[in-house]
Amino acid sequence: MKAFMDKDFLLSSETAKKLYHEYAEVMPIIDYHCHIVPQEIYEDRKFDNITQVWLGADHYKWRQMRSNGVEEKYITGDATDREKFQKWAETLEMAIGNPLYHWSHLELQRFFGYEGHLCGDTAEEVWNLCNEKLQNGMSARQMMKMANVTLIATTDDPADTLEWHKKIAEDETFDIQVLPAWRPEKAMNINKPDYMDYLKKLSDVSGVEIKDFASLIEALRVRLDYFAENKCTISDHSLEYVMYAPASEEEVEAIFAKRLGGEELDAVEKKKFETAFMLAMGREYHKKNWVMQLHFAVKRDNNQSIYRKIGADAGIDCISNYTPADQMADFLNALAETDELPKTILYSLNPADNAAIGTIMGCFQNSDAIGKIQQGSAWWFNDHKPGMIEQMTSLASLGLLGNFIGMLTDSRSFLSYTRHEYFRRIACELIGGWVENGEYPADYKVLEKIIKGISYNNTKRYFGFDV
Repeated sequence: MKAFMDKDFLLSSETAKKLYHEYAEVMPIIDYHCHIVPQEIYEDRKFDNITQVWLGADHYKWRQMRSNGVEEKYITGDATDREKFQKWAETLEMAIGNPLYHWSHLELQRFFGYEGHLCGDTAEEVWNLCNEKLQNGMSARQMMKMANVTLIATTDDPADTLEWHKKIAEDETFDIQVLPAWRPEKAMNINKPDYMDYLKKLSDVSGVEIKDFASLIEALRVRLDYFAENKCTISDHSLEYVMYAPASEEEVEAIFAKRLGGEELDAVEKKKFETAFMLAMGREYHKKNWVMQLHFAVKRDNNQSIYRKIGADAGIDCISNYTPADQMADFLNALAETDELPKTILYSLNPADNAAIGTIMGCFQNSDAIGKIQQGSAWWFNDHKPGMIEQMTSLASLGLLGNFIGMLTDSRSFLSYTRHEYFRRIACELIGGWVENGEYPADYKVLEKIIKGISYNNTKRYFGFDV
């Protein structure tokens, strides 16, 4: 029997061990999509205890605690941090086969040197060990340095000042790059009750009075330039699905005027507006050589009782199975027709979409970039061992796995960088297995290029990061 999560965790063959320990393990981390708050990096946030690091905004854990019958007061309520930690430790006992079990223990090993296993009985020991280290100088910046991070990209609204990004860039004592990523979700959510308030905010910050659809895009163009001045090269869109409902300029202007007049749009009008919005943004990204990330196939905020109490990102989202591949292909084609399709990453929350994404990607690859259209790493409910294996196997079967840009955390936690390790171990086990089975030669010169590429180098090249 193998030891629990030892140095060869998830690595069963000698080839897999060599690929991981000699090639993947030594590579730094680029985390090109996360939800870290840049102010916390600039201020080098200190945490009083492990609950603040682990449970403060982690809806992955909240979801599992509810599944274990834990009262909400111990999850997002007014229970003490020690009580919340105990309930999480007791929940973790039941999480056999869940990636949270492995992530949590990788974090305990790498950041706190704890080699045991966390459960209800060991909670006090782990609580004291972690808190001692946190209270003796383990800060946000130190965690990033410990994880060998070279660059992260946060998630930022077009109206954001990017104040904290600027301050971090000016701080010569900190050499990890913290770049903004453009997420214009609020400008696209046209039926939201606060949409008009947001347009006023966007008008004020851009200096462009938004009075029609054309001026909305002009205001966003001004902010795109501002983000570019602050080294942004990435956009991110959260969509129900990648829609394509084309409309004339006149029709789009009429739809936008209807909303400015205080009326709510019907479903057809909303999709036509969203299509026009996304096409306009795609063209701007192409001009700037930015990467367009499209996250889709999620149904959000399903439990309205919890949503009313806590709000969004509360652990009440699920997979959507309405992801029409024909519309996604038509959307990409509309941009390709005028040679304005930017580098694009497609992430579906529905693993059933893997093959569709793989085949659509192949229709739009060209010499603009190596792997111009990418399938994003197994996302959210899929970033577990079988989900990663399924995504990489599908990508390898239908495209070029060697050009894959690899893992991201999509996290709000400074301890989540061990997810990159988890991913790299699984990738090395998968590829090592193919070599062991005679499906790929034991050409370690090429294998080193592939493993280091998937771990780090492909990401650096694809986004054009200067690290």
